[in-house]
Amino acid sequence: MKIKTQVGIIGSGPAGLLLSQLLYKHGIDSIILEKHSRAYVEGRIRAGILEQGTVDMFEEAGVADRLHREGLVHNGIGIQFNDINHRVSFNARDTGKTVTVYGQTEITKDLMDAHAQRDQEPLYEAKDVRISGIEKESPLISCQHDGQTVQVACKFIVGCDGYHGVSRESIPSSILQTFDRIYPFGWLGGHLARFPPHRGRNAACQGRGSAPGKARQR
Repeated sequence: MKIKTQVGIIGSGPAGLLLSQLLYKHGIDSIILEKHSRAYVEGRIRAGILEQGTVDMFEEAGVADRLHREGLVHNGIGIQFNDINHRVSFNARDTGKTVTVYGQTEITKDLMDAHAQRDQEPLYEAKDVRISGIEKESPLISCQHDGQTVQVACKFIVGCDGYHGVSRESIPSSILQTFDRIYPFGWLGGHLARFPPHRGRNAACQGRGSAPGKARQR
């Protein structure tokens, strides 16, 4: 089976799904290839603190209704030094900017529903995905899907399948450029189900480091 589109996207996480939805809003055709099933992708548990710019993008994409209805909006943060809590406001009234607690799992579901409504669901369980002609004007994505070979001809390929995905591996080493920033500290996360933190975001700081506490969406 051969498919022709403008943008081929590999990976149906929030990045790939949101990109496809934004392209759709601007009249640009795309298709997503995902190696796992929809149920598997929906079941992946991820954190979710959305800054204002991300919320704005979801509004532009037309998938922010449930986010606004169920998300927890934070207008500031409490920072504790020497047992004294200092409230730092985000000045939401003046700037209109806040952060919103809304799980990445829920974001993924909202975007998947939007794709289903426009009859353009990703090709789930696409196996043996390969990229060819990456240095040419019309690259090609091929995969195995429902027992047949699928070829996707497109103008652009966008890899949203993570660091270990096939997209990064397909870029020739002669043109691959990697950018990163290494911070001189690490972190350890824990889930306090019985003694949840304050509804807002809080952080206690002392000489050996800091311990932030933040609410999560139920």
